[in-house]
Amino acid sequence: MQALQGTNIYLRALEPEDIELLYTIENDSTFWEVSSTQTPYSRHLLTQYLANAHLDIYEAKQLRLVITEIKSNKAVGIIDLFDFNPQHKRAGIGILLIESEQGKGYASEALKLLINYSFNQLDLHQLFANITTDNHKSLQLFKKYHFAEVGVKKEWIYTNGVYKDEILFQLIKK
Repeated sequence: MQALQGTNIYLRALEPEDIELLYTIENDSTFWEVSSTQTPYSRHLLTQYLANAHLDIYEAKQLRLVITEIKSNKAVGIIDLFDFNPQHKRAGIGILLIESEQGKGYASEALKLLINYSFNQLDLHQLFANITTDNHKSLQLFKKYHFAEVGVKKEWIYTNGVYKDEILFQLIKK
């Protein structure tokens, strides 16, 4: 667990008691833009998802971890590796914090932990992130950890009647 523990937070596997956290996050339509979701999820469907959350990243091609505050043991968000490709040693990374927990440094600490885990334990060569041009907090966060802007996907995301550009970032292991 040391690899996934920081000063203020730790990253842990999903547990059955995370159903309410997932239900809240997955059904918050303000997050649907980044997850390509268009419909709500039922508790039943999320329970089934949790039942399969034990699958290895090599099987599932993704890893979802809960960002948990050490002091209170409270779940404050989730961080994901997705589109995991062991052949090419790469994965996408996404992060989401409950709004009331934003601005406390948890996202930064979680991202740092997952970068280290990805490069040192999973032996990945690179990570990538897709961030809309208006998501200033995420742009600042990923730039802080030296993710490089490598391209812009024009009018890539359609939300609330507006097209948004999405920036592709990469972090290549040195």
